[in-house]
Amino acid sequence: MGTLAAPAAVRRQSRGSTPEIYFAKRIDNSRLVKVSDPKHTREMAMFLGTTVLLFLLVMVYAWQHFSAIECGYRVEQLRAQRDGLVEMNRALHLEEASLRDPQRIDLLARQMGLAAPQAGQLVRLDGGSDSIDPAAPVMARVSDAVRNLAVVSPQ
Repeated sequence: MGTLAAPAAVRRQSRGSTPEIYFAKRIDNSRLVKVSDPKHTREMAMFLGTTVLLFLLVMVYAWQHFSAIECGYRVEQLRAQRDGLVEMNRALHLEEASLRDPQRIDLLARQMGLAAPQAGQLVRLDGGSDSIDPAAPVMARVSDAVRNLAVVSPQ
């Protein structure tokens, strides 16, 4: 492809009377090949690697920061849940104490037609000393000899 002569462009200056003439010249660069510069390529690779490393460090820092914030919210949520459970436990202990009130139990027993126990009918399960009446019924117990026998021969 050859260069074509372009028409001359004439422009007059406002101050002077000498005209300026410009010629347009078309240049064909299709046959030019860019020579790669290994130094520039190495510099760009270093720049890209440094940028990626910096980006990764910023992302790790951000992940750690937001994870710490999330853990803080979780701790506060668990603390509020614990406070609620402590309050519920306190309320349940108060309810248990009111339900174990001996006067309330006695009143309910009398409303159901139950009478106070007679002498000898009361058996203390905790091994109290006021149930040593030989004529009183006795709770069945497994003796140590029977318990050891069951362990030795598991048939």
